[in-house]
Amino acid sequence: MKERVEVMISADAISKRLEEMAEQIYEDFGGEQVELVCVLKGAVMTLTELSKRLKMPVTMSFMDVSSYGNGTESSGKIKILRDLDEDISGKNVLLIEDIIDSGRTLSHLRDLLLKREPKSFKICTLLDKPDRRVADVPVDYVGFTIPDAFVVGYGLDYAQRYRNLNYVGILHFDEA
Repeated sequence: MKERVEVMISADAISKRLEEMAEQIYEDFGGEQVELVCVLKGAVMTLTELSKRLKMPVTMSFMDVSSYGNGTESSGKIKILRDLDEDISGKNVLLIEDIIDSGRTLSHLRDLLLKREPKSFKICTLLDKPDRRVADVPVDYVGFTIPDAFVVGYGLDYAQRYRNLNYVGILHFDEA
């Protein structure tokens, strides 16, 4: 099988949308400091590019969560591989995800982080795939709503490849 990536969302479109999201986030948090919690590894590019556009003070924390392995669908089994190093109680927290698919991982993370009593808690995702949702999770900031396709690029991967693409594309598997 030969892999081929078809551009779905261009680098320019992503940049423009992140700028719009940053303005809304700034307004919603009233310019107060925000703890950006990045879900590794896929959300790193969204975190870095969004954070450069935010006008308020930010701090950054990272969590490593796995539910895919090397497949193209969530296994439904969520593993916390790396938890936060810092306490988030009393802080404004913005959880940053790359994509919301089934919603299972995000639902689990939301419940876990809310138990830690942040001052406020919001969720931001670059991509939302509502056709695949099995767990309903409120999302405050959505970059793009996409159809049910397996996408890579801009931090998203297939077997750890394609993360470095500066756009989001649909991964196709063609007969060789």
